[in-house]
Amino acid sequence: MRRECEATVTVGAPSETVWALISDVTRVGEWSGECRRCEWEGISAAPVPSARFRGRNRRGWLHWTRRNEIDVADPPEELVWHTIFTRTYRDSTEWRMHLRPVPDGTEVALSFRILRLSRSMEWFLGHVQPAHRDRTEDLRSDLARLKTLVEAAYR
Repeated sequence: MRRECEATVTVGAPSETVWALISDVTRVGEWSGECRRCEWEGISAAPVPSARFRGRNRRGWLHWTRRNEIDVADPPEELVWHTIFTRTYRDSTEWRMHLRPVPDGTEVALSFRILRLSRSMEWFLGHVQPAHRDRTEDLRSDLARLKTLVEAAYR
C-alpha cells in the first residue's frame, strides 16, 4: 500500500477563489469522489488550527464517518488536516492542499500521508478496498472535479 500520494492541477482562477472553496469543508462532497459531505463540529465554523469536522464517506458498498482536525490553515496557500485516531478507526492520515499562484491561475497540489496504520487495517483496505492501495488516481480525479467547479464559478 502506498503510504504517500500526490497529484496537482492548474485551476484557471486566483488562489483566493480556490481557497474559498477548499477551506469550506461543507463543500468537500461537491468535488471529492469518496467524501460525500462534511460538517463542522462544536463551535467550529472555519478552518483554524484545532478546529474539527466530521466527514461522511462512501466507496462502493462501504460507508463510514471520520473525525478530522485542522493542523494548518494558511490562507490562501495551505490547508492541512488529519483523520483522528480512535478505538474504532485505528489509523490516521494527513491530508494537505497547497496552492501556488502560476501565470495561468493557481497550481493546486493535493496529497496524503499515512501517519498511523495497523497491519490488520492495511490488510482490510488492501483486500476490501483495492483502490486504497494507491490513491494517486483518486487524487487526480478529485482535483479534476475541483478544477471544473472553481472555473465554472469563477467565469
